[in-house]
Amino acid sequence: MFKALRFLGWPLLAGVLIALLVIQRYPQWVGLPSQDVNLQQAPQTTLIQQGPVSYADAVSSAAPAVANLYTTKMVNNKPNHPLFEDPQFRRFFGDNLPKQRRMESSLGSAVIMSPEGYLLTNNHVTSGADQIVVALKDGRETVARVIGSDPETDLAVLKIDLKNLPSITLGSSDSIRIGDVALAIGNPFGVGQTVTMGIISATGRNQLGLNTYEDFIQTDAAINPGNSGGALVDANGNLTGINTAIFSKSGGSQGIGFAIPTKLALEVMKSIIEHGQVIRGWLGIEVQPLTEELAESFGLKDRPGIVVAGIFRDGPAQKAGLQLGDVILSINGEPAGDGRKSMNQVARTKPSEKIAIQVMRNGKELKLTAEVGLRPPQTPAAAPATAPAPAPEN
Repeated sequence: MFKALRFLGWPLLAGVLIALLVIQRYPQWVGLPSQDVNLQQAPQTTLIQQGPVSYADAVSSAAPAVANLYTTKMVNNKPNHPLFEDPQFRRFFGDNLPKQRRMESSLGSAVIMSPEGYLLTNNHVTSGADQIVVALKDGRETVARVIGSDPETDLAVLKIDLKNLPSITLGSSDSIRIGDVALAIGNPFGVGQTVTMGIISATGRNQLGLNTYEDFIQTDAAINPGNSGGALVDANGNLTGINTAIFSKSGGSQGIGFAIPTKLALEVMKSIIEHGQVIRGWLGIEVQPLTEELAESFGLKDRPGIVVAGIFRDGPAQKAGLQLGDVILSINGEPAGDGRKSMNQVARTKPSEKIAIQVMRNGKELKLTAEVGLRPPQTPAAAPATAPAPAPEN
């Protein structure tokens, strides 16, 4: 018996080893799933695709249409002396204290949009300025006048009267892709016109607290103080955005810059030129997000909505029958899960048009119809582009 096992042992062991090797190499033969790892190999090509070694053609096309701005304004300052804070001194002179006037100056950039002399820049660059000097790349200088501004998108339209003006070629901000080359042209720190390069880092950035209406292009092309109002162009020199803001702890570029897309900037510019202001739809409500706790209390689990937190007296919403505490479920069939997005939807609606609003009130769904009104203009004090904006309302 022992001799028989020893005689058959080696063939059995060899068979087991062979079976294991077969199972490992061809598991599908015995009904097991394949262990192959399918890797995607790039095709072998004889031509190596490369980007341009220089963007000089793009810069030479766009740079002449980017101007430097120098703004000045007079401000009143009370004299900083302990004597003027003395109660006995103020008892005799009251508030009739001598005032000191000083001139403040700031830097910025602007983009020449048309040969007729219309320029786009940021509202925070020109707001409150007594004089705006435009310096062109060809050496000419002139004084600009403000046609109109829109603090809610931080845009302003200027006009200069010079002949033979270069103008920027417009690109499509809707067709840009993350990873595309981006060139920022402006006047950082007043050193003169400067070009920096990066890529498109993101599109559609919002809820940053910079403006009321936000749809930013994010780029890592260096944007510094003085670049505000300058051009963000593509690799062909076409305008894709107006440089506006940076996120920075030091005040300098840290690779996170924001530009207003050309599409939005053109809409604002055309409205200002035609009407003197931006025409936006308005409901006259303030909204807040529908939190999980509120959703549970309203019986709206897993259903989007926004809560009406304020209503303007005699506004379109009040006339339509909206009440405090109503949960807006949809506007014109569009789910209202994001307050800012829904208010932007209303803002894009022309005044006097009617919209359908579906709301939840006391556990019952209601359908209301509101006639959109004209959003009243807002003129907040000038602030740097990185300052937080008020909560959106519409």
